[in-house]
Amino acid sequence: MTRRWIDLVRNSHLLTSLYSEVPPLEAVRLRSVHLDWRGPSLTLRLDLPVFPDNVSDDSLESSHDTLQIHIKFLAIDRVVLSSLPHSLVDISISHLGESRISVAAAKGAGKFSFTAGDELLIGHISSFARAGDGSDGGPRKFLSRLDARIFTSLPDVCERTFYERI
Repeated sequence: MTRRWIDLVRNSHLLTSLYSEVPPLEAVRLRSVHLDWRGPSLTLRLDLPVFPDNVSDDSLESSHDTLQIHIKFLAIDRVVLSSLPHSLVDISISHLGESRISVAAAKGAGKFSFTAGDELLIGHISSFARAGDGSDGGPRKFLSRLDARIFTSLPDVCERTFYERI
C-alpha cells in the first residue's frame, strides 16, 4: 500500500495548501465514476472525509462542511466493476511496479477495482453544504477561478467540459 495517496498526485499543491495533513482516502463518499476511452482514463468524483483546516476567505466557503474533488487516473486497465459501493468506502492504492498502481474500492457486496499509471491528477475542487439526505446538489464554491466563473452548482452529467477535463 502506498504510504500517502497524495504523494502520487502531480498537482498536489491544490490540496496541500488547504490541509495541514491531507486525509487518507478512507471513509470517502464515492459520488461518480467517469470512464474516458481517449486516455484511457478514469475519474473518480468523491467527498473527502475531513473538511480543510486552512480555508481562506478567497478559496472555499468556510460555512460549508464537505470538500469534493475529482481524481483522474491515466492509462487505466483491468477495470472490474461488480457494482458500485453505495456508502462510504475506503480506497486502497498499491504499487505494482513499473510505474503502475492497483486501485480498489469495496464496501459490502460492491467491488470496484482497476490498474493505472502511478501519476494522478486532481481537479474541480469544490466545497458545499451536504443536504440532510447526504446529496451534493445545491450551491457550491469552486477553488478554480475558471470553474467558479462557469458553475455555481454541480453541472449535469452531460456537461463534458466538466467531467472529461481536469
